[in-house]
Amino acid sequence: MDSVVERSTGYYKVEPEWAPTLRAIGLPDGLSVFEHPQIVVWRKIRERENCTLDATLPDGRPIRLHIKRFQPSRLDHAADEVAGIRLLQQAQIASTPLVGWGRLQDSRGFLITEDLAGYAPADKLIAGGVPFDRLLEPIADLAARLHGSGLHHRDLYLCHFFIRMDAGRPADLRLIDAARVRKLPRFFSRRWIVKDLAQFRYSTQALPISNAERQQWFDRYASRQKLKRASSLLSRVIAKTRWIEKHDRRLKASQPERDVSLRH
Repeated sequence: MDSVVERSTGYYKVEPEWAPTLRAIGLPDGLSVFEHPQIVVWRKIRERENCTLDATLPDGRPIRLHIKRFQPSRLDHAADEVAGIRLLQQAQIASTPLVGWGRLQDSRGFLITEDLAGYAPADKLIAGGVPFDRLLEPIADLAARLHGSGLHHRDLYLCHFFIRMDAGRPADLRLIDAARVRKLPRFFSRRWIVKDLAQFRYSTQALPISNAERQQWFDRYASRQKLKRASSLLSRVIAKTRWIEKHDRRLKASQPERDVSLRH
């Protein structure tokens, strides 16, 4: 069970093992997540701020936390992301380690997660020179496991695959940004799978990844899924990718501060 600290400002839920740490670094309640002087905002868009908090524990150990602070909304965005992370955990898919989350009385929300030290987003690894063929199979396997577990991500871009690559060991993957992870609906599930795969394919287009490698990735995914009509699925994925590309051009023109394709 999560430990819960009730305040007049709303609710604050903390993973039990993190409760002493958050008190020690000055985050005893939800309001402090918005008022702590050492929290650094590194990105700000219309609906949220992305922040970091670097702190030193009483025993001298440094830690880094990542914080999303959501603007007032009738939706509880933090709870949505927690639910998505829980779904991934139930499917034995590693994600962002939860620390705490909550909502103030004025409808501002927040999510606190642990830094994935040693991990890097797949798109940056590839842009930095790691060949895609080194990552192709584990990423395809994870995507197949996601859909095979009856889930869809709805933001399945390369940047949301965090990877740790230690010499002599298989790549260790985490699937992050789980706010929109849901169970696949009983009907029209292929529609949502097509969206996921098209988002992934689109996110590879600005990187040194060849069409042959994209095909290899899809073939690996299809083999893990044991698909009987893989060519039909791929045709739909390619068509959806083209739609995303056109949509993003319009989105970037109207909202240049946004990430690509956040709401397809």
